[in-house]
Amino acid sequence: MSKKYPIISVTGSSGAGTSTVKATFDQIFRREGISAVSIEGDAFHRYNRAEMRAELAKRATEGESNFSHFSYEANELGELERVFREFGETGKGRTRHYVHDAGEAERHGVPPGEFTAWAPFDDGADLLFYEGLHGSVVNSEVNLAKLADLKIGVVPVINLEWTQKIHRDRAARGYSTEAVTDTILRRMHAYVHCICPQFTETDINFQRVPVVDTSNPFIARWIPTPDESLVVIRFKNPRGIDFPYLTSMIHGSWMSRANSIVIPGNKQDLAMQLILTPLIERLVTNARKMRA
Repeated sequence: MSKKYPIISVTGSSGAGTSTVKATFDQIFRREGISAVSIEGDAFHRYNRAEMRAELAKRATEGESNFSHFSYEANELGELERVFREFGETGKGRTRHYVHDAGEAERHGVPPGEFTAWAPFDDGADLLFYEGLHGSVVNSEVNLAKLADLKIGVVPVINLEWTQKIHRDRAARGYSTEAVTDTILRRMHAYVHCICPQFTETDINFQRVPVVDTSNPFIARWIPTPDESLVVIRFKNPRGIDFPYLTSMIHGSWMSRANSIVIPGNKQDLAMQLILTPLIERLVTNARKMRA
C-alpha cells in the first residue's frame, strides 16, 4: 500500500461486469477532479492471440486441458506486481494495450490479437486504477493484494456470469455458444484456484443475483436486467461504514449480515457512488498531503 500514490484494484472474471464498474469509477474521478492512470489486466497476458493458440495446442498434446487466461502462468503477474510497486513508490510505471478487435486495431494501429508497445504513464496521476482478472492475487510468487489500497471484487452468481459472458462473446466477438462453453469448461480449474481466492482479499465485493430463472445459462435468450436482480455488497471490514445512512439513501435495501447490505439491482451505480466516493476522496486527499 502507498500513502503517496494509491492503487485501486477491481477484480472480476470474464463476463463479471468489471467494465460497467469501471465506468462508475470514471464518473467519480471526473466529478471529483481526480487524475487516474488506468491499466487493464489483459495488458499483462503473457501471450498474444496466436501464441496463446499455439500454447493451448502444445499443452493439449501433453494432456493438460485446463490452461487458460485465468491461469497464473498465462499472465505476467511479476510485471504487474512491479508496476504496482513502482507506482506506489514513485507515481510512475508503464502499460500496454491488448487489441481485441478491428475497432481497437484501427484506434491503436496494431492488428487484433496483438499488444501495443509498452509506454510510460502520464505524469501527475493521483492514483492508479487496475481492472482485470488478477488484481488481488496472493500466491507463492506475488502479493498484489498487499500493494493495492482499495480492492473491489465484482462477482455475479456463476450462472449469471456465464450468461453475460456467452451473450458478450457472441455479440462482440462473433463466437458460437459452443465455443464459449468450451472456454468456460477449460477455465473452470483456474477459476476455482486462481480467481475465487482473490475475493477473500478484496475490501468490498459486489455480487449481482438474478431473481429470474437462470438455471440453464447456455440457452438463456437474454441477460437478466438490473430490475430483475439484487446486488449483495459485502464489506471485509464494516467498521466505519454508515449502514443506516446507506439503507436510508437506497430505497428497498436492507442488511443481510453485519457486514453486508442487499440493494435492488438498478441501484448499484448509486450505491457505488455513495460508498466509494468518500473512500476515494480520503485516499486522494491524504496522498496529496503526503506529496505536498
